[in-house]
Amino acid sequence: MNIAVFASHGGSNLQALIDAVSEHRIAARICAVISNNSDAQALERARQAGIPAYHLSTKTEGGDEALAAKLTDVLAAAAPDMIFLLGYMRMLPVEVLRRYRRRIFNIHPSLLPAYGGKGMYGIRVHEAVVAAGETRTGVTIHRVEERYDEGEIVAQTSLPVLAGDTAETLAARVLACEHRFLVDTVSRILHGEIPCGD
Repeated sequence: MNIAVFASHGGSNLQALIDAVSEHRIAARICAVISNNSDAQALERARQAGIPAYHLSTKTEGGDEALAAKLTDVLAAAAPDMIFLLGYMRMLPVEVLRRYRRRIFNIHPSLLPAYGGKGMYGIRVHEAVVAAGETRTGVTIHRVEERYDEGEIVAQTSLPVLAGDTAETLAARVLACEHRFLVDTVSRILHGEIPCGD
């Protein structure tokens, strides 16, 4: 199966997928990596792995409508069976969401529905978890809909918030968990345990 990945920054989850594909732990091909950030390390990770990499944003395309059209064209050419948002900091255009309905997934660093929604990403999530005195947090993979973090949850795993955890120490442990859990969840999708598509 073909997987397209959207990422805005470092791309460590992308790297976890690249490694899993190259080591034959998942039977898939990463067919495109798309970023709205020209400096995203995710794009460099893709290029080093020989994966087509695209910097596409409202600045490169001249506006929202043109970006939606370009994304639609790039995805049509790449022919993904599924799409993963791995730290992508923009909402996908409605045209893309509808065309790939139930085949777009996002990874989020909390136990949704807690600590999700617009503006809740990256270190902000972990700061909120620590500030609230939570004893557990985790990773959620959900389908992407037209509202942030509100799609169907398809997989979730938890880990303890340790005494003395800061947002930074918690973020590091959650990210390591994300890498493993992402690969496990993609494998479950590939084996039909989690439906992909209608």
